[in-house]
Amino acid sequence: MTYRLYYSEPSAAMGVRAILEEIGTPYELVWTDISSPTWRDPALLAANPNGWIPVLAWENSSIYECGAITVLLCDRHPEAALAPAASDPDRGLFLQWLFYFSSSIQVAYQMSYHTERFCAATKDEDSVRQRSARRLEEVWQVVDDAIGENSWLLGERFSAIDIYLYMLTTWLSPKYGHPVIDRFANVQRVATSAATRPAVRSVFQPD
Repeated sequence: MTYRLYYSEPSAAMGVRAILEEIGTPYELVWTDISSPTWRDPALLAANPNGWIPVLAWENSSIYECGAITVLLCDRHPEAALAPAASDPDRGLFLQWLFYFSSSIQVAYQMSYHTERFCAATKDEDSVRQRSARRLEEVWQVVDDAIGENSWLLGERFSAIDIYLYMLTTWLSPKYGHPVIDRFANVQRVATSAATRPAVRSVFQPD
């Protein structure tokens, strides 16, 4: 079986690709144009009517939403040890951060990068962007405090959620007034460690 990943750079699909690399399972990239705010490939819309990536397809099935894809891949490939099993005490914490990243943090970024979705009039876009920057400070501080002196989000245990964290830190941009990662020393430490993994480097820092 070979997975097919609807893919573009930069996008959340990069995190899914890094997880596929960690697993070591065969996959194909379906390069996808998402640059236009109005046009989407009919094949993408058939897989995800929202018109966004990532979408993961295999055999006669497909799934969208980065968090959902992460859980699916981890559960389908337990040999990769990228997530606690359902009976593991850390499973709840893994899911907590996965949902926090996919809802609170990604939405905060969307307020910067897709401001028009959050206001009814163009005149309000600057206010939304300012709120986005403040919100990113708030949500990343929550993560930083939770990490504390741990090596990874789940303590001393690396997981797919650390890849997700690293991906999200790469979206911080001074152009939009986002906080610099140096303000969150614990987040920066985890992100730096995740960035050294061969699977992550192959996606985010290719030679």
